[in-house]
Amino acid sequence: MRRREFLAGALALGACSPVPSSRAEAGISSEGLAAHARRSGRAFGAAIKSRQLREDPDFTAAIARECDMVVQEYELKRGTTEPRPGKYDFSGADQIIAFAQKHGMRARGHALVWYAAQPKWLEPALQQADRAGREKLMTSYIDVAMPRYAGRIGEWDVVNEAVEPNDGRADGMRAKSMWMQAMGEDYIDIAFHHARATDPKATLFLTDFGLEHDSPRCERRRTAMLKLLDRLMARKVPVDAVGIQGHLKPYKEAFNQALFARFLEDLNGYGLALSVTEFDVADKGGPPSPDKRDSEIAAVAKAFLDVALDNPAMRSVLCWGLSDRYSWLSNYPDYKWPDGQLSRVLPLDGDMRRKPLWDAIAAAFDAAPPMGRSRA
Repeated sequence: MRRREFLAGALALGACSPVPSSRAEAGISSEGLAAHARRSGRAFGAAIKSRQLREDPDFTAAIARECDMVVQEYELKRGTTEPRPGKYDFSGADQIIAFAQKHGMRARGHALVWYAAQPKWLEPALQQADRAGREKLMTSYIDVAMPRYAGRIGEWDVVNEAVEPNDGRADGMRAKSMWMQAMGEDYIDIAFHHARATDPKATLFLTDFGLEHDSPRCERRRTAMLKLLDRLMARKVPVDAVGIQGHLKPYKEAFNQALFARFLEDLNGYGLALSVTEFDVADKGGPPSPDKRDSEIAAVAKAFLDVALDNPAMRSVLCWGLSDRYSWLSNYPDYKWPDGQLSRVLPLDGDMRRKPLWDAIAAAFDAAPPMGRSRA
């Protein structure tokens, strides 16, 4: 399906399920997205930085109003928290978790084992260690981070972005990963078993991107993810949930509701919980008019979330940020606008005003069946 055909279909879908263009005018503006999510038993949240909480009161107020779950955008990634071996700085994450507790929010932990955002000392140390030493270098971070937040962080991205078919392996696994190179696929088993032993009450996630679109790239990634889950389940690895990041790119790749629904049904076969963990909708390549772009972005988001939230295992939606003021896409080479304008990819604009994307998310939650039951 070509992008133009999808967008027309998505807009038609929106016309069948109208969303007020301004919920302030509808008289329900005091409700945040979390309130809409809770009615079906789900949660809504966003990735945040401690600096934003300290320095931007408008953003902080928006997070408190809109969210009932938060995740650290980078302040539990090891490159930030362990700049030197055994020397930790959790000050940023501590502030985020304290904010969550103050406001009665749940918290996610992101991420324990990832191929990127590692301290510079780690990969050389890994290359010099024997097998036992390599395992210890990986699990030592789990040993420190998880107990520190036990009872306060209820779910963790244990292994993030394990598949990458473009690396050339027949099984679709990410070959250019220090952990894969050091231990083979067993690193995933070790990480999950260690995380389960360290905090038995936490929900343990396997998370990845590029699982959403109707494209050869995403089809390869979906296939690799399902085959990986087959192997992990056969080995009784304690994966509790799959995190679908949800970085949509509608002006680069098409989205097909039926295709995505089938993938989610395949995931249901493993008996795992599901969440959308890093949702945003890239607007680069869209029409010059911000209003028209906002409308198209909202239609794509609604189409995606309608399918996601119809799945009985889907428990939460978290955006990777809340306001365009701070979106990573505004600075990412492939997605930033050449004239310097902010990417319009999140529910709130740069002035913390609600956009059509906010309305689309609210409407998708409002239409969602209670968690555990699909519309069918």
